Parts: sequence; structure tokens; C-alpha cells
Amino acid sequence: MSRSPVRPCSTVRERRLTAVSGERVAVPDPGRLIHLQFRRFAGCPVCNLHLRSVVRRHEEIEAAGVREVVVFHSPADELLPHTADLPFAVVADPDRRLYREFGVESSPRALLDPRAWWPILRAVVSGLREVVRGREHLPATSPHGGRLGLPADFLVAPDGRVLAAKYGEHAYDQWSVDELRELAAAHTAEPRRPEQRS
Repeated sequence: MSRSPVRPCSTVRERRLTAVSGERVAVPDPGRLIHLQFRRFAGCPVCNLHLRSVVRRHEEIEAAGVREVVVFHSPADELLPHTADLPFAVVADPDRRLYREFGVESSPRALLDPRAWWPILRAVVSGLREVVRGREHLPATSPHGGRLGLPADFLVAPDGRVLAAKYGEHAYDQWSVDELRELAAAHTAEPRRPEQRS
């Protein structure tokens, strides 16, 4: 399957994803925006650093009318120990079907880009501290799908339109919570435009 980026104004087909908790998740969600974010592997320190910021501000995100759905390229059994306390849906995609559909790639630049080095160092130090405290688990030594995944973010409207998209250039290149809230506010404030047919 060829990888092609999903652009704003693309349409996401309706589907029901199964979270590792067993919950069924509608994408798109008919009642609110979906922030569909693609992360890397179960226990990824850089992913955990980012997701902790999302957890801390989860109420603000929900108040902005956004539902978080987070996808990892790890099997559900690897993800479960790392996701038990997360207040949003986490989806396992070990076959990378969603990654291919949304054009989300892997690349050595995930770790080799100098912009990723400081976040990686912070993530490893912070992650080890959380592991020692018993709040997090170490990742697998050879994670399913490898360590070179790139993140990606999509904001999906209730009708399936992709309102905004970001493909990360390195392992810690994603929307911040503030950027997500600004995007959501801009799209909920603007009047609905008639659909354009090509």
C-alpha cells in the first residue's frame, strides 16, 4: 500500500476502532472533533513525555470539544501496561494499517535530527524517574515495529473532514496542547463552508 499524506480537506471514512481497553471508538465522532495522533511504540519515553502533557491538560482539551485518540504501532498486550491510567482511547495498530492509510512513516531522522536530542534526553531521564517510582514501565528492548517511527497529528471534524494535519519531522515533533486548542477554536468558530466537489 503506497503512503500518501492526508491533507486538510481530505475526508476520513467512518470506522470504529477498538481501544486497548476494549472500548469502541467512532472516527469521526459525530458529536465532536477528534485529535487522532500517531505515536511510536509502547513505552516510548518521548511519547510518554508528550502524553503526560496531554493528560495534565485533558480537561481543557475536552472543554474545547476535542476527543483524543492515540494510535501506537505496538500490539495491545505490549501497550496495556503503559496505558492503564490514560484518560483517553489508545489504539493498537501492530500491522500499521492506519499508519499506511494516513501516510505516517518511519525514518532514521526520527532520532538523528538534532532537534529531537534534547527532548529525547529529557524523556529518558524523566521516564527513568517514573519507572523507579513505579508509575511507568520500561519499553521492550526490541519494540514491535522498531524505534524509528515519526509522529503525526490530525484534527478530524464530525463529518470526517480533516481540518488540520501535521507530519512530524523527528520523534518529538507534534502539536502542543496549546496548538491543538488554537486549531480547535479556529475551526469551531468559523462558519461551515459548502463542500467543494472536484
